[in-house]
Amino acid sequence: MFTPQVQAVQQQLGSRAAYARFAAADTAGDDRLTDAERNFIAARDSFYIATVSETGWPYVQHRGGPAGFLRAINDRTIGFADFRGNRQYVTVGNLVGDDRVALFLVDYPNRRRLKLLGRARAIAVDSDADLLEPLRDGYHAEAERGLIITIEAFDWNCPQHITPRYTERELETALAPFRAKLRALEAENRTLRAKIEHPSS
Repeated sequence: MFTPQVQAVQQQLGSRAAYARFAAADTAGDDRLTDAERNFIAARDSFYIATVSETGWPYVQHRGGPAGFLRAINDRTIGFADFRGNRQYVTVGNLVGDDRVALFLVDYPNRRRLKLLGRARAIAVDSDADLLEPLRDGYHAEAERGLIITIEAFDWNCPQHITPRYTERELETALAPFRAKLRALEAENRTLRAKIEHPSS
């Protein structure tokens, strides 16, 4: 990602020295997903995927599903079932001419994000069923194909400026202790009120 033009801007704006040290470091294995990346991927219920059109324009699409619908197949490969949507097929069409993709995964509550760069290929429902079936993850929607992505690089971004956001399930989990406490206080309040209203009982 640090092309000569990007490096020139980094130099101009004073950040080149830090990133030059980063680039000079030993990066062997930076295309291999560790348990940290695999666990992070497995916990996501959405991500953004970018492709480039034949006219050179970038295109970003949101993909969502049950947590874990994007799967780490091994330490260099991820994949997901491509379910029927609005049938525009922009991402799939772009991959015909250029198989490069960028994925952006965000954990909003914990303010963490992971960037993945790779090359994607489509797998057919009929001829690649054995490879596609594990990607369905029991989701009962019509899969038109699978997308398999070979990772070429990844990077963790800093948490700065990530606004925490929570899913309904995350809110339920976080609020459960407070709701239990509220129910206990309400029960205690009813008991005290009954004693006040009926002291002889």
